[in-house]
Parts: sequence; structure tokens; C-alpha cells
Amino acid sequence: MIDGDERMKMIYHKAGVTDLFTTEKITIGESVKRLAKLPLHHEPGTKFTYSEGLDVLGYLIEIVSGKPFDVLLKEGIFDPLGMNDTRFYLNEAQGERLVDVHTYKGGKWQEYPVTFYDPAYPKAGAKTFFSGGAGLSSTTEDYAKFLQMYLNGGSYNGLRLMSPATIQTAMQNQVGDLWNSTKYYGLAFGVVTDKGVAQGGQGSEGTFDWVGYFNTQYFADPNHKIIGLLFKQTSGAGKGDQTAWKFRQMVFSAVE
Repeated sequence: MIDGDERMKMIYHKAGVTDLFTTEKITIGESVKRLAKLPLHHEPGTKFTYSEGLDVLGYLIEIVSGKPFDVLLKEGIFDPLGMNDTRFYLNEAQGERLVDVHTYKGGKWQEYPVTFYDPAYPKAGAKTFFSGGAGLSSTTEDYAKFLQMYLNGGSYNGLRLMSPATIQTAMQNQVGDLWNSTKYYGLAFGVVTDKGVAQGGQGSEGTFDWVGYFNTQYFADPNHKIIGLLFKQTSGAGKGDQTAWKFRQMVFSAVE
């Protein structure tokens, strides 16, 4: 997902670059090749910008592995971890269990409308876009397995997927001082610093986290061996939703 720069959004749209996910018939390779024709937003290392960088990485993985990105994830991560409900696109039985995306408007909850994306994309459309940075559907049980693998140093149920050294590298500061001091950015994770611990309610130093587009959130504390997941299917619900920080604070307040 690109950042809030409306100028860049217009440039991407005009170039046909796909952002997030889509029901249209396009592949990650086609989108990244269009992106590659555009100039850089800024020089690498000078700013932290939410961008299509992970889509570029996803396509690079396809080239190196010789496999479609969805197949590689299924064979290399989801099947070994038993994440049977984690997919880009859902079969009929899974689709029936997918919670509709809602928004809070006019004092009541209602289904979120189709805007520049269709919230029903996991079970509708061409089902050909396997984004490197967005679009997977999952469950709290499935994703807890993924996080537990990280807490275990790269293994789960006796099966090793990553080396401890790789996990250690992923948790290191990758952006210098471009972020605020309560967290730094690792490889796809926000990681709590000592100043974050002092702020309270975020977990131990080294706790890693991120959020999803439809207000899903997770965190994992390697010190206390705690995993927290709060999955919501909401969008544009306004600033009154305080469940994210309250849930996390309540979890860590209960730790003895």
C-alpha cells in the first residue's frame, strides 16, 4: 500500500500499478513491471515510506524460485505450519466463513461499500493477483502458529522453517533513526524499544507487531512468550475505536 501522498497515488493509478489487492485480472509481475518504469519517490535510506516495496520483493521471489508466489507460500510456510485457512483466495467453504467488512456510520454498523477495491475480493473476481505486501485472508489460530514459529527461533512442532540467525536479523533495526524512539522497523515488523517499554502497555523490549488493512492486529512478546491477536473486519470506522491499544494494554497488565 502506498503512503498518503495523493500525488503519488495519482501517478500510480495512471501507470496502472495495483495497490493492495484487486478483483481484476492482473498479476504481481505485470504490476511491478509498470512500477519499475516510474521514478523513485525518494532516495533509499533518506525516508521511511509505506510503499509497494514488498510487492517488488514478492515478484523477485517468484523469479528466484520459479514458482507463483501463492504456491511458494503454501508449500513453504502454510502447509508445513498447518495454516490451512491462510490463502490469498478462498474456496467455497472458506468463503462462507469470511466475515463481511463493516464500517460504523450514522450511529450503526453497516457493510462497507465497494470503493477502489471490492471487500469481497478473497472470494470474487479473477483471483490472479498475489501481492507481496497485502491480500492474505487468515484466522487467529493460523496466524498464532506463524508467530509461534518466530518465538521458537524459527521452528514449529519440530519442523524448522527459518534459522535462529535469520530471526535475529529480522528483529534488528533496519531503518536507523527514521522511526520514532518507542519502536524501530525490523524486517516487516515494528519492534518495541526500551523507550517503548517505559511508555507502558506495549510489552517487553523486543516485542514485535504489525497491523492489517481491515483493522487486524497482532503482537508477540519473546520475553513473556505471549501472543496477542485481534482480528476485525472493519474499515473507515472513525477515531472512536480504541480496541487496539486497550486490548494490548489489558493483556500486558494481566502478566504476573
